[in-house]
Order: sequence, then structure tokens, then C-alpha cells
Amino acid sequence: MQDHPVITVGIADDQELVRTGFSLVIDSQPDLHVIGMAADGEQAVELVQQQQPDIMLMDVRMPNMDGIAATERISAISETTRVIMLTTFDLDEYVMAAISAGASGFLLKDTEPETLLASIRTVYQGNAIIAPTATKRLIEHMNQGTMNPDVARTTLDKTQPTSQLQPSSIAHSAQSSMSSSTPYYTDPELELLTDREREVLVEIAHGLSNQEIADQLYIGLPTVKTHVAHILQKIHARDRVQAVVFAYENHLV
Repeated sequence: MQDHPVITVGIADDQELVRTGFSLVIDSQPDLHVIGMAADGEQAVELVQQQQPDIMLMDVRMPNMDGIAATERISAISETTRVIMLTTFDLDEYVMAAISAGASGFLLKDTEPETLLASIRTVYQGNAIIAPTATKRLIEHMNQGTMNPDVARTTLDKTQPTSQLQPSSIAHSAQSSMSSSTPYYTDPELELLTDREREVLVEIAHGLSNQEIADQLYIGLPTVKTHVAHILQKIHARDRVQAVVFAYENHLV
């Protein structure tokens, strides 16, 4: 008899081989079950409307409707389905836009099966996941001011193949748009955070775990967990990934 609820999963990818491969891995687990697959973003939105999977694995680049647009739609119509974005090194420029659209994290497509399965369970429990290697690249891009969700969104709307995209030109456009927008805007929610909560938020944005934050700030782990919960509540963030976006958008790091 099943002691724990079965986590339902949807898969959206325009490559049938990828969909089948992920499905075989996921369905091999007694607590996970693939309830539907989609070949494009429009089908992914329909799948969520009809089946309401707990987790939706979403490719970034797909025909008809891309993964970022589909994630925005899903975030608007479903309070229960959480999206894990699938990306490759060539698509780093789009990760920020995906997270801003409401994704609960992202994984590289070549991630190990064990990591994929653990990530699905982690997101289902209400947490967020970021591929470790991609986290480093994401932070590097943000520190350099080369990741702009609007620029990424515009580029993704183009129909040119992924191999023809020019990250350097994306970065140049992003820097140009950022340099023309001073002084920068900060969210009112930022003023609701205490000095200690801001310190904790900065460490979250640096990719530290709760235990690492406790060690860094010389405070107890339960205290860190309390601060994290208060931060997410005050800035209306669903998870740590959205908290990272908030920190960078408000120039805390």
C-alpha cells in the first residue's frame, strides 16, 4: 500500500525522444507518475488546465508557444502546478525570464536521473531548485548586468534556430537598456525587511543553504529558517528562486 501521495508530473518538450526518456525515468519510481506530455507550450497549458499535474517539466524553446510564455500562463491559471524549467548552457540568457515568469527552478537537460527525481520531490514539497553549475553562471551574468528578462523574452520570440543566437549581442542590448534607467526602482516590499532579513536575503542570493547562512552570520539554523519564512512572506515570493530574483532586481547584490 502506498504510504505517500503519488506526485503527478507533466512533460513539455518538442522532442519526442526527450519526452519519452524523461517519462521512463520518472515512471520507474513508485511515488512519481507522468500523467501527460506536450509537444509545445500551448499543449502544456492545456495539459495543466485539464490534468492539474503537481509538477510540470518545461522546455524553454518550443514551437507555437515557448516555455516562458507557457509558464506565465500556467502561473496565472494554476495555484498548485509548479514548473521546473529545462535548459541547456546555450540558453542561460533565458533563465532569468523563466524564473520571473513563475518557474520554481531550472535544471540542465543533461542532469543525472537521480538529480532530476530528487528535484521533482523537492519542488513538490514547496522548495525551489537551481542546477548548481547553472547557478554559478546565472550569478555571473547578473553580476555583469548581462541578464535582462525583457531582452531574453524578445530574443526567444524570434524564430531563428538556437545555434544562431548571439549571447554577446543579447548582453550588449541588456547593458544598453540598463544604463538608460537610472535611478533604479526598488520594490516597496524591500522596506518591510529588517536589517537581519536583508543580510539573510543577500546570502540566499549568493546561493547559500540555510546551514551555510547560519554559519556565515553566526546564528542558529532555526533562526535562519524563521528569517527565510518571513522574507518570503514579506516580498510575496513563492520560493527561494523568486527571492534571488527579488534581491538582484533590487540591487542588494
